[in-house]
Amino acid sequence: MEIIGLVAEYNPFHNGHLYQINKIKEKYPESIIIAIINGYFSQRGELSIISKEDKTRICLEYGIDLIIELPFVFGTQASDIFAFNSIKLLNELKINRLVFGSESNNIELLNKIVDIQLYDEHYDEKVHDFMDQGYNYPTAMAKALNIEFDFSNPNDLLGISYIKAIRKINPTINVETIQRTNNYHGSESDSEIISASNIREKIKNNINISQYVPMGIKERIIDIDYRNIFNLLKFKILTDKDLSIYLDVDEGIEYRILKNINQSKTWEELVNNIKTKRYTYNKINRMLIHILIGLTKDDNASIQLDYIKILGFNDIGRNYLNGIKKDMVLGLNKDSAIYKYELLASSIYKEITNVDTYSFDLSNRPVQKD
Repeated sequence: MEIIGLVAEYNPFHNGHLYQINKIKEKYPESIIIAIINGYFSQRGELSIISKEDKTRICLEYGIDLIIELPFVFGTQASDIFAFNSIKLLNELKINRLVFGSESNNIELLNKIVDIQLYDEHYDEKVHDFMDQGYNYPTAMAKALNIEFDFSNPNDLLGISYIKAIRKINPTINVETIQRTNNYHGSESDSEIISASNIREKIKNNINISQYVPMGIKERIIDIDYRNIFNLLKFKILTDKDLSIYLDVDEGIEYRILKNINQSKTWEELVNNIKTKRYTYNKINRMLIHILIGLTKDDNASIQLDYIKILGFNDIGRNYLNGIKKDMVLGLNKDSAIYKYELLASSIYKEITNVDTYSFDLSNRPVQKD
């Protein structure tokens, strides 16, 4: 039997995600599908416009059998860390196949890039050399690889990180891509399948998104007042004695943050004001999220993956769990630093959105679908 893993953020769940699930069910009708989902903040350091609980319910409604949590401490980090911990958790649930969307749909090319990154003894040195010249990490990576590949494709880039993680954790996991139906990451696309970032942009511009999302999704999207998150961040920055203790606050960038916080009126304006050639927008967003939540470098360095949180399941997922749980540590560890930060993230998200997400995390009751 195929035990298929998906890594997802569903911010928001859209027609492309449903297309992927349907393609899997078409090819593997007897499979069990397990999704690991990010919660309140994305890998790019953005606020989720759908709560973790609603994402779980959506997964069950649209055919996923078992949903587990990708904790905040892993879900808001660079792609290699994000991917490694996603695969590590999915491996604990004994998946034998990972499926992800791909712009190139060229698994041979993705594997070739992974070979260079893992086995070329000069690769890391080249990356560091380019970064010393002032390039950010993605650009330095592209220059070091020196291979014909579109490094602007976000799903392919994550796919490379997934493959690297699988090589390190469990090489017996099969990897399969599903071709994106079109190159829909551009903000101007009006196809019925467009990117989540395009949908979020349309929401900000008060454009109806009904044609881009399955039934029941639009009603779950949270109307977010982004002034709330910026005001909370500003208060944290201005009242904190040392920003350098927080994850991703490196190389003196805290001084740029302090210099520009009072001159910036929005989160986006602050990011643009402190942006340098060396830092991507995503890295700055993640940095600011870590300041907001209070994730320190010391805590991050000592964090151990010490539990798996089940968010939801249907009957198939429940029966599968019952069959493997004797070999797993599934119970919630309330002493875990991971849990502490998950509750902090949930609390801040509740303040920003006025949605009671904290109770869902505190209860530790999986959503069930018969």
